[in-house]
Amino acid sequence: MLDRFKGFWQGVVLAPVVRLLVAMGVSPDTVTFVGTVGVAAGALVFYPTGHLLAGTVFITCFVFSDLIDGQMARSTGRSSLFGSFWDSTLDRIGDGAVFGGLALYFAGPGDHYVYLCLSLYCLVMGAVTSYARAKAESLGLDAKGGLAERADRLVLILVATGLGAIFGFPWLMYAALWILAFANTYTVVFRIRKVYKQAVGRPL
Repeated sequence: MLDRFKGFWQGVVLAPVVRLLVAMGVSPDTVTFVGTVGVAAGALVFYPTGHLLAGTVFITCFVFSDLIDGQMARSTGRSSLFGSFWDSTLDRIGDGAVFGGLALYFAGPGDHYVYLCLSLYCLVMGAVTSYARAKAESLGLDAKGGLAERADRLVLILVATGLGAIFGFPWLMYAALWILAFANTYTVVFRIRKVYKQAVGRPL
C-alpha cells in the first residue's frame, strides 16, 4: 500500500542523505546494520519501560535506513545478492524487536494480558507473512499481495503508538494491533491460497 510513495521519499526527501553517505564512503550494508541496531535498541530499551513516545521517535530515526541502503546500493552500483539477503534478514530482526518490545511493555507497565498476546501474535504472523512470500519465490511461484506489507505494518504501529502516547489515547495502539492481527492473518491465508492455485498438480 505504501510502496507507491517510495519514489517520493527516495527521490526527494532522502536523496541528500544518500549523497552524503556515499560521499563519506559508507557502505549500504553498514547502513542496514546500523538501522537495525537502532530500531532494535529503541524498541527493546524504551518500550518495555513505558517510554512509548521516546521509543517511537528513536525507532523512526532509524527505520528510514531501509530506504536509504537500497538507494545507496543502486546509485553506487553495489547492489548484490548478499546485500539483498542481508537486508531481508535484518528486517525480520527489526520487526521482531518492535513487536517484542510492545509485548514486554504489556507484560510490564502496560499490564494487559490480551494485548501482550496480540503483540506476540502480530510478531509471529508478520514473520510468516514475509516467509510465505520468500518460500514461494524460492519455488518459482508468486505470493505477492494481501493487506499487510512490511512498510504498512511498521507505519501503522509506530504512528498509533506515537499518537497514543502524545494524546493519552492508548486505544489507538490497541486498535492498531487488532487491525494488524486481522491484516496479517488475511495476508497469510491469501498467500497460501494463491500459492496453492499455482502449485496444485505440479511436482516438486
